[in-house]
Amino acid sequence: MSFRTIVIKNRCKLDYSLNYMVYRGEVTKKVHLSEISMLIVESTAVSITAVLINELIKNNIAIVFCDEKHSPKSLTLGYHNNYHSAKNIAIQATWKENVKIDVWTNIIYNKINNQAKLLHKYNLDNKLLMLYLEELQPGDSTNREGHSAKVYFNLLFDMLSRRVPSFYNYALNYGYAILLSAFCREIIASGYITELGIWHHNEFNHFNLASDLMETFRVIVDDMALKLDEKETNYKAKMANILNVKVFINGKNVYLDNAIQIYVKSVLSYLSNGKGEISNYKNYELPIYENDDNV
Repeated sequence: MSFRTIVIKNRCKLDYSLNYMVYRGEVTKKVHLSEISMLIVESTAVSITAVLINELIKNNIAIVFCDEKHSPKSLTLGYHNNYHSAKNIAIQATWKENVKIDVWTNIIYNKINNQAKLLHKYNLDNKLLMLYLEELQPGDSTNREGHSAKVYFNLLFDMLSRRVPSFYNYALNYGYAILLSAFCREIIASGYITELGIWHHNEFNHFNLASDLMETFRVIVDDMALKLDEKETNYKAKMANILNVKVFINGKNVYLDNAIQIYVKSVLSYLSNGKGEISNYKNYELPIYENDDNV
């Protein structure tokens, strides 16, 4: 099972040999493709062969390319990672409105709930968020998400005001980009497309569905960023490790990468045929699993 997020930061050549990705720089290293869940090419001085890109895509490994400022700029995934993609996309285009409302309510419930837990973890007042949770209506018709986000980030950034807020903004954006890429990978692997969302409908956003589904999980990125020291120079490497943080889902402690796979399959199953635990949102939670060894 794949479990590694590989970050390439230095000038090198990446190529393929006998199911291995081969790194040729000052030293030569090999990583078996079965171990890789995501490849992040952070340097523009990296040369990568077409045969390696092709093999990575065959193995459903997301490739994130960064710009000259080392910020994620593109995501490469395969077109045909699921034999039923044509059928699933046709179903996706006809998802029922009431089912989408149910799913979105589930997402917002868990998002606010996890934000409240994170505030409590850092000894910040979460009473307003718990109130908004009780006031949540189907489809979040009263915008409890927006009110919660304002309270949540004001409290977090008030705490960070004694540090370097801009540093944490960079760290958060980097972590969110990795999270988005992981959701895109699982959506496409399941035979659906990322453009058709359930709440996000921006015509310029190619990742509307991934943007929807990742909302519940953003708080995990927030938690990891808050643990960083603003003087660290390798914060991107730590944020890139986000998929190896352990979380609690469906009664089990699993790596975030596996949790995303479980969650995406559950949500897509419910959207397409009404099956899955997503149907009862108040009994479906994704609390943060405390494991500082992963950071």
